[in-house]
Amino acid sequence: MELKRHPKYLDPAALSKIGGLELVARLVVEGFISGLHKSPYQGYSVEFAEHRQYSPGDEIKHIDWKVYAKSDRFYVKRFEEETNLRAYILLDCSGSMGYGDGISKLDYACYLAASLAYLMLRQRDSVGLVAFDEGIRRYIPPRGEPSHLHVITTALEEAEPGGETSVAGAIHQLATRLKRRGLIILISDLFDEPEEVIKGLKLLRHRKHEVIVMHVLHPHELELPFEGMTIFRDPETGQTLKADPSAIRGEYRRRVEEFIRAYKTGCGANYIDYVLMNTSTPFDHALSAYLSRRRARR
Repeated sequence: MELKRHPKYLDPAALSKIGGLELVARLVVEGFISGLHKSPYQGYSVEFAEHRQYSPGDEIKHIDWKVYAKSDRFYVKRFEEETNLRAYILLDCSGSMGYGDGISKLDYACYLAASLAYLMLRQRDSVGLVAFDEGIRRYIPPRGEPSHLHVITTALEEAEPGGETSVAGAIHQLATRLKRRGLIILISDLFDEPEEVIKGLKLLRHRKHEVIVMHVLHPHELELPFEGMTIFRDPETGQTLKADPSAIRGEYRRRVEEFIRAYKTGCGANYIDYVLMNTSTPFDHALSAYLSRRRARR
């Protein structure tokens, strides 16, 4: 796949490091076997399945003219549908994702999303994008054409931090739209009730989707490194709190560890890949390390 230009969230230097790695689903998903596809043709394989009577709207090219010559009736050939992996990148665009100095959590998430889309399209899989905050803000259905990369990266470049977070709500909304099994990649800071989010993820697993959770956090959120009396403002509600970080740092870190553990444990119990992404780590390094671990587990 050639790129005539380099969109904002496709860093060529980073992609050169991870471009040789395949993002593969460990569990069996419809139409996809270890990254190897029986046919390069989207939508149809070379394996004939059956005939059915022609209906208005069917493509003429699928009419079996030999059958017509014998029966004087139009029948179309049906093939075993051979779609590649369908992946959905579920991107958190809530207000809290705008936090960060230099690179925000949303910027970091968009770099991850663009790189994953590039990799999947490169191996001829289909990928879509779902941007959400309180609900789904934008839905781009999966496509497998190389030109679809431009559609996704344009949407990523237009992404802005929005309203409050409802990760669980967005998952449930997406689940109602999906009719076929696929790969769901959730990229979020997960600032929602862990129990409710895990319930949503369990629903996806129950419906036979494979799920990856990329938990994006800023080092400030992990460590609370501030000194002196500080005013903290919730970017989603606007509420403020004045506190001395040194007085609460120990308890704060304990609760953050508890928060992360709840997601890690809940995901592990439901055969969901969970990976913590610290924005202080270059996104290409973090992604490359994760993909290498996935590949090693095959």
